[in-house]
Amino acid sequence: MNVKKADLVIIGGGPAGMAAAIEASKNGIRDILILERENNLGGILHQCIHNGFGLHYFGEELTGPEYAWRFIDEVHARNISYYVETTVINFGPDKTITAINSQEGLFIIKPRAVVLAMGCRERTRGALNIPGTRPAGIYTAGLAQKFVNMEGFMPGKSVVILGSGDIGLIMARRMFLEGAQVKMVCELMPYSGGLNRNIVQCLEDFDIPLRLKHTVVAIHGKERLEGVTIAQVDEHRKPIMETCETVTCDTLLLSVGLIPENELTREAGIIVDRRTSGPVVNDCMETSMEGVFACGNVVHVHDLVDYVSREGARAGECAAAYITAEGDKAEGGEIQITAGKCVRYTVPQKIVPKGQKNIRLFFRVTDIFRKVKIVVKANGETVFERKRNKVTPGEMESLEIPGSILNSPTNVNELLVEVQNIEEGQ
Repeated sequence: MNVKKADLVIIGGGPAGMAAAIEASKNGIRDILILERENNLGGILHQCIHNGFGLHYFGEELTGPEYAWRFIDEVHARNISYYVETTVINFGPDKTITAINSQEGLFIIKPRAVVLAMGCRERTRGALNIPGTRPAGIYTAGLAQKFVNMEGFMPGKSVVILGSGDIGLIMARRMFLEGAQVKMVCELMPYSGGLNRNIVQCLEDFDIPLRLKHTVVAIHGKERLEGVTIAQVDEHRKPIMETCETVTCDTLLLSVGLIPENELTREAGIIVDRRTSGPVVNDCMETSMEGVFACGNVVHVHDLVDYVSREGARAGECAAAYITAEGDKAEGGEIQITAGKCVRYTVPQKIVPKGQKNIRLFFRVTDIFRKVKIVVKANGETVFERKRNKVTPGEMESLEIPGSILNSPTNVNELLVEVQNIEEGQ
């Protein structure tokens, strides 16, 4: 068996993986290897030809390919090794990685540290259990994006989009600009799952209707999609069949959520958070397995690639520190982060106090709330709060928690994050 050694192996060559590799290189790690299953680095960014990337990370607006090439150039400049068209088929509890490609065949890597950056995949029709026939013309929004932007194929001429995630909103605009008739975007929830700027720029600017609290209840057609039946849903998200309406179309695009790619994570026995579907991590992005770090959409689904890159850089920095310290774990207990009232989840889920460094905390709320304050409680007492005019589930929120709270003289073993109504003060 072909056995290789490396200080740091990064599984995934998208924006998170490349940022981790670059930051680890900046911190003195030389023996780095990126494993990417596609035929080039960059991940999904190559098919995202619209602008809006890089505003936070680079301070300028870039397209997806431009953003990716900033990192690819840096990987080349630092002589960071990578394999493309390489599939990892096993990740063991001892951090041993088994992979395969056409150049090396089957090979094993025994690294000192690993960064998981596998990204996420789209939820398909099979996960939705939509009744009806199985004609051609039903695609995930990301697949349709690849067809249009990279292959030059139009999936259809008359389109209905189910789900208002960011990819679905962007594809509504893209299909409209390519000459298709976009009849509507249907969303099961009473709010959109995408960024507000995408609702404005992709739907309102092109007069594309958004139907909230609606879903597809039937699919029609044999060889090719001929139409769909949509219906309004009640407060329990059950279709109200009296409101059924048949819409003729030849294409149905699904933008119904993303699932972090964590098959390898589970295989290694790493603890996975059922709310994020990603590994439980601490503020160093380290998982429950010592020396294994995770970042990007494999941890939780992000709104902006800029945040993915920052998270990747954090994982790379901490992986380098772990290697340099020869696997020494930080001393001191962990502080558990708990999602309280109106908060769906938090990342990281725990903190290892070190000095007075501030901690960036990401979370999503459960519904749309106006005029609220985000409250952090330590051992039941409020220690930090920030006011917000509006918070929505479609946009990730963040807080920078002062290190002084984490290193207070009192023994803090839990932080609770919750949303409170300002007027009621509760």
